[in-house]
Amino acid sequence: MAKDPVCGMFVDETTAELKATVRGTTYYFCSETCLQQFVAPERALKILKYSLVASGVLTVPILLVTYLALFPPRPSNYILLILDTPVQFIVGWRFYRGTYDSIRNRMGNMDVLIALGTSAAWAYSYAVTLFPKLAPTTSVYFDTSAVIITLILAGNYLEHVTKARASDAVRKLMDLQPTMARRLKGGVEEEVPVEHVEVGDILLVKPGEKVPVDGVVIQGPSTVDESAVTGESIPAEKAEGDQVIGATLNMTGLLKVRADKVGQDTTLSQIVRLVEEAQVGRAPIQRLADRIASYFVPMVVSVAVIAGVAWLLFGHVAPNFAVLIFVSVVVIACPCALGIATPAALLVGTSKGAENGILIKGGEYLERAAKVNAVAFDKTGTLTVGRPSVTDVVPTANLDADTIARIAGSVEKASEHPLARAIVAESSSRALQLLETKGFEAVTGSGVRAEVDGKNVFLGNRKNFANHEGLPAVDAKIDGLERQGKTVMILSVDGRIVGLIGVADTLKPSAANAVSALKKLNVSVIMVTGDNARVAAAIAKSTGIDRYVADVLPQQKEEAIESLQKEGLVVAMVGDGINDAPALAKADVGIAIGSGTDIAKETGGIVLIGEDLSDVATAIRLSRSTLSKIRQNLFWAFAYNVLLIPIAAGALVPLFGIGIYNTLPFLAAGAMALSSVTVVSNSLTLFRFKAKEA
Repeated sequence: MAKDPVCGMFVDETTAELKATVRGTTYYFCSETCLQQFVAPERALKILKYSLVASGVLTVPILLVTYLALFPPRPSNYILLILDTPVQFIVGWRFYRGTYDSIRNRMGNMDVLIALGTSAAWAYSYAVTLFPKLAPTTSVYFDTSAVIITLILAGNYLEHVTKARASDAVRKLMDLQPTMARRLKGGVEEEVPVEHVEVGDILLVKPGEKVPVDGVVIQGPSTVDESAVTGESIPAEKAEGDQVIGATLNMTGLLKVRADKVGQDTTLSQIVRLVEEAQVGRAPIQRLADRIASYFVPMVVSVAVIAGVAWLLFGHVAPNFAVLIFVSVVVIACPCALGIATPAALLVGTSKGAENGILIKGGEYLERAAKVNAVAFDKTGTLTVGRPSVTDVVPTANLDADTIARIAGSVEKASEHPLARAIVAESSSRALQLLETKGFEAVTGSGVRAEVDGKNVFLGNRKNFANHEGLPAVDAKIDGLERQGKTVMILSVDGRIVGLIGVADTLKPSAANAVSALKKLNVSVIMVTGDNARVAAAIAKSTGIDRYVADVLPQQKEEAIESLQKEGLVVAMVGDGINDAPALAKADVGIAIGSGTDIAKETGGIVLIGEDLSDVATAIRLSRSTLSKIRQNLFWAFAYNVLLIPIAAGALVPLFGIGIYNTLPFLAAGAMALSSVTVVSNSLTLFRFKAKEA
């Protein structure tokens, strides 16, 4: 069974004729009204607004004629018939059309209740007006019909306006997409619509312009403001080889970008698609509400008929009051609050997540994330930056650290090894001028040698210096670095050990804060890595992680997650690589890092666009807040129906007399509309959610 993305009612895909396909996803609708509101929301809102105005303009004189007794009864009834008929059948036509669609789809919806209730009131009043001798009284209830329709339209209008507000985050993201791009073709710059950009095109992005599509920098450098997409307030430095995201703002330098993802494949388009899918997704907590809603219409109609007939036969009330009892039960039981209780909260929660760079793919992931009590982190590329960098430069002779870095960078500049690049980068970061080298030679598996400034220089690992007479003097320092999980390179000049260089995959700046934030939420933190136990222990100590699993292969990561689940834990797995995909799928919630591989992002139920690992804790807090709102909404929706249906059926008649039904029907309509607005308003309080706790 599918769910109408507008009203939340169940729709049987096998029989439903009303459907629409948007961005590759097919949605099913219970009525033409819901379909039009989904595919053309602005037009639907405009029609609803005009309908509400027309209904209000006609309802005001209906109320004046009814309650001020401006005319004798018979003329008054004819005037009311003339005024109310357009409200019932022109303004209220949407409810009849919805009833027809409901019958055609064999699924009850709230339009059935509204059409039944108002039609009963209008039909009874019509009979009294044209055939007064058949009725025991001259009283008519055209006002009931008109007020019910007007109040319901008012409630729908307010609901649609607030829903439109909830979708602002997605609209703002869509508006970020630039319309034009500067493409370089044959050395000539041309301005083309962004839709015409193809993968592999070379694009020019000037300072102050937005990056048209996702791509790779081939000429830079520059700084790029990614806050609109990732939520990161500090501009990111971009150089050759770095990824850039479409719709982000180039700030300082001129960038040449090779288009990598275009059209629906860009990060921005994926954000919009994921949020839209999440907003119409059905959380497990909604299943109970959906099941009840699917049986709600026939149950309510049965109760209304039984109540009306029972009061007529056993309560000895007049037929007009029996009809009003039927009308009251039908109107007061409209399940609109029940239908939107979950979608309204999901809509706001997922929009708020997107606003903060957290993409929740569906309601089921949101509900699972709210229950998470253990988070397993991958190490490389997740807790760490995923590439080696120099962490320590330790002099062991009479040379200073800068001189050691300069010599090491000079001898390594011709090497393509990742450790060599890290050492050269360290020299650059110290603004050191590298020296000329001669006779460069790479010694496979152990190091490099060259002549630097007329001296023989060798940079290698501990094994290569195993028989060196100077090794015992530096052994303790090497051991200290290795216990921290660092790879140690030893530098010798003319056969003399002069320094040590420690290289490691460094922690992301947010790693320790993320672990601390999760612990504050009473969430256990575990690290699962394929690296050795020594490195794992060092990383765990640096971040505050108490438990880790090391030396695991990709398939063993999945087994590690399963082992945690067998302990009774609800586990979220945070990863970024292809090797993390099985564990992401196995976890109760897979959380993929946005800079990671596509397969990781596809497997994860939540995607973090930015690099701040504290967003993991934010995603869990947001999920818990959203689930809390869903529970509150369902409580009020259920409580509303449970409490008011007996009242509509006559529970208060012994206390206030049968005259209560003179006002109860349209008061019921007001209460029903108010309940919908209350549910949506309660959901909108999620906009006060703060991504970063004080």
